[in-house]
Amino acid sequence: MKKLKVIVSGGGTGGHIFPAISIANELKERLPETDILFVGALGKMEMERVPAAGYTIIGLPVMGFPRRPSLKMFEFFIKLFKSMRIARKVIIDFKPDVVIGVGGFASGPVLKAAVQSGVPAVLQEQNSYAGITNKLLSSKVKKICVAYPNMERYFPKEKIVLTGNPVRKSLLEEVVNKSEAYKYFKLDAAKCVILIIGGSLGARSINESVMANLELIRQSGVQIMWQTGGFYYSEMMKRLGTNSPGNLYPMEFISHMDLAYSVADIVISRAGAGTISELCLLAKPCILVPSPNVAEDHQTKNAVALVKNQAAIMIRDTDSKGQLFQQAFELITDEPKLKSLSENIKKLARPNAAHDIVDVIMELVKI
Repeated sequence: MKKLKVIVSGGGTGGHIFPAISIANELKERLPETDILFVGALGKMEMERVPAAGYTIIGLPVMGFPRRPSLKMFEFFIKLFKSMRIARKVIIDFKPDVVIGVGGFASGPVLKAAVQSGVPAVLQEQNSYAGITNKLLSSKVKKICVAYPNMERYFPKEKIVLTGNPVRKSLLEEVVNKSEAYKYFKLDAAKCVILIIGGSLGARSINESVMANLELIRQSGVQIMWQTGGFYYSEMMKRLGTNSPGNLYPMEFISHMDLAYSVADIVISRAGAGTISELCLLAKPCILVPSPNVAEDHQTKNAVALVKNQAAIMIRDTDSKGQLFQQAFELITDEPKLKSLSENIKKLARPNAAHDIVDVIMELVKI
């Protein structure tokens, strides 16, 4: 059997990177000789996270399309031209059997270069609303792995495979000892816990909601694990000063998310596709605050998809300061509501997503 050669392209956020690494790990587990090359965007977090996971990555000088007319338009097209040229060279030099696009800036140029060269390509669309790049590429790729039903609104029906989004393998495999998790975070096992995660970089509005409700947090007695994100940690700690409530536990980044999830009674989060997949898998009651600063407002559409299934509560970004903690503290004492949210979100889980996506790839390359 000849050695399979695969390019995985995309990134920009943990929501793209973790699924990409999960797919690569599943490929390696089933076909250990597989040669996998990642292609990401220079300056983005995949350039660190992918090598840390043991894979080689090449960076493209690509950037996002400017939201407003400006001189950045020229920079965008210059970088896109350079990225297309590099992507074509990568395809020629590496000679992949298949290319997988997981979303993010680098995904477009690489998948376009692949299909132009006759290399089979697979899209992995993580959101309930397809982005412009994926919609444009959908007619050229062989298969499209999606996380939500009814995606034929955006893609050719015959190419769609409902797989779900891959999640971090540690969440699937590790059995967490909750008492050890409480000790790890220095929490009181007799008190409720709310986990706040604004994404790997952080979320300004969620962080500001914490700062605006310090007295309410202090009076609640509920333990608040707060991942500020690396971008905001120093600022938040400076603003807290000596006024930080004893039941508030700010952290720049939580590396052991399996432990954090295990002790959380409620999770407050953005509505990125990767995080939602983890919340579904772990059946966590959640309050989602979708970011309005993403392409096509796809996080709101992700959150609405859960709300329609009575599987989550959604608060709009502009309402978070006034409503977020009031709703959170009401919810944490409402046992029937917590149970209902947990049961309903669990129904949306797809724990075998990485395995199913690799099945699609292997069928495509006839292995």
